[in-house]
Amino acid sequence: MVKQKSVWVCNECGNKQFKWTGSCNICKNWDTLTEELEVPEKQGRFESKTPRTVKPVLIEEVDTKSFKRVNTGYREFDRLMGGGIVEGSLNLIGGEPGIGKSTMLLQLAKRFADQGLTVLYVCGEESAEQTSLRARRLDIKSDRIYLFSETSFSAIRAQVEKLHPDVLIVDSVQIVYKTELSSAPGSVTQVREIAMECMHLAKGNGITTFLIGHVTKSGDLAGPRVLEHIVDTVLEFEGDRQHGYRLMRSIKNRFGPTDDVALFQMEEKGLSEILNPSLTFLEERMTGSPGSVIIPTIEGTRALLIEVQALVAPTSFATSTRRSTGLDQKRLTLLLAVLEKRMGYQLHALDVFVSIAGGMKITEPAIDLGIILAIASCYCNKPIPSDTVVMGEVGLGGEVRSIPRIESRIKEAINMGFKRCILSTKNFKGLNKKLTEKIHLQGVTRVEEAIKLLLG
Repeated sequence: MVKQKSVWVCNECGNKQFKWTGSCNICKNWDTLTEELEVPEKQGRFESKTPRTVKPVLIEEVDTKSFKRVNTGYREFDRLMGGGIVEGSLNLIGGEPGIGKSTMLLQLAKRFADQGLTVLYVCGEESAEQTSLRARRLDIKSDRIYLFSETSFSAIRAQVEKLHPDVLIVDSVQIVYKTELSSAPGSVTQVREIAMECMHLAKGNGITTFLIGHVTKSGDLAGPRVLEHIVDTVLEFEGDRQHGYRLMRSIKNRFGPTDDVALFQMEEKGLSEILNPSLTFLEERMTGSPGSVIIPTIEGTRALLIEVQALVAPTSFATSTRRSTGLDQKRLTLLLAVLEKRMGYQLHALDVFVSIAGGMKITEPAIDLGIILAIASCYCNKPIPSDTVVMGEVGLGGEVRSIPRIESRIKEAINMGFKRCILSTKNFKGLNKKLTEKIHLQGVTRVEEAIKLLLG
C-alpha cells in the first residue's frame, strides 16, 4: 500500500504545503492552514468524468446554435443571468443562514418543472420531509421535482444516472462528501473535489446545476478560492432580515454581465421580485424632514434612488458616537472631518448616526455629497427640498468630483418625478442637452456651495 502523506491546506486559497508555518505562503493569511491527507493522483480520479475526444477548431467554426438558455419567469433573475440560465451551466449561490437560498431554489425548481424539466433536489442539510413542508408552505406542487436526502456523492451520482434530470440542485456543497477521501465534509479537499465532480456532471451530461454555499463570518464564500474559479456563475444573497428585502448580486458570470443586482422581497408565499426598486425604497419617505436626502446610485447596470437619513444629537458621554448602517464607517469619519474643516461645524461633541433606508449597502463614493448634506441638514435643522436629488464624490479638500454614468442617474430621477438635481460642475461636460429640459441641473464645485445652495 502507498503511504499517504499529510499536507497543510489553506482554507482561503487552497494552497498546499508540507509544513505548518502559521501563515499561508501564497495569500499570507494567518490561521488558515488545516492538516489533511493528500489525495492520491490516480487514473479515473473523478467518477463523473465522461471520456470524449476533443480536437482544436477554428473560432469561426465553433457551433453556437446549441447554446440554449432557459427562462425562469422571473424577469429580474433572468436579466441578472444575462437573459436566462444556460443549459449545462454550474451556478453557485451563497448567503447567510436564513437569508432565503433554499426558498429561492425551490421556487426556481417549480418554474423549471412547469416547463416540463425534471428537477432533482438534493437536500443534504435537511430531511425530505422538512423540504416538503417548506414546499407546501410555498404552494409548490409538481410531479417533476424529486427530493433526495443524501450526503454521499456516490449515491447522488447513482440517482443522477437513474433519473437523468435536466436540473440538479445541491443543498449544500459543504455537506456532500466523497467516501474515498479521509477528510471531513466541508474541508478544503472535499469542497474542491465535490465542485469538480459537479462540473463534470454539468458539462458532460448537459445538466443545469445549482450549488448552495455557506459563508464565513466576514460574508465571503466558505471554502477555497478555487471553488469560485470552477463554477460558471457566482451569486450572492444580501439583505437585512428585519426589512424583508433581498438583494441578489452577480459576482461572476461567464454568460452575462457581472456586478449586476436583482431585488426581491420575502413574503409569506416566498420571494417575489421587485420590478421598480426606486419606488419601493421611497414609498415610506417622509417629506419635509431634516436629515433626509435622496441619492441616485448605481448597482450593476441599474440606477436606483435611495434615501439617506442622518441624525445629529448631543452626546451624553465623554466621547461622541459615530454609527452607520449600509455604508462604510471609515468613509463616514472622513466626511465628518471634511464638514468640520470646511464648514466649521462643531461635530466632535455630537453623536452622528447615518443610515441607508431599506437595508441597502452602498459602497460607491458617489453618495458622499448626499451624506454630507444629510448631516448638515440635521445639524442646521433645515430640510432639503423634497423634489431634489443630490450626487457627487467629495475629496479631502472639500471639492465635489465628477461621477460615472451620470445620464442613467438623471433619467431615473426624472422617471420618479424629481425636478432638481445637484451634481458636480465637471459632469456637465458631454451631457445630453435634452435632459436639461426635463430637470433643473445645478452644478457645484465645493461642499460649501452645495450647503449654501440648499440650506442657505
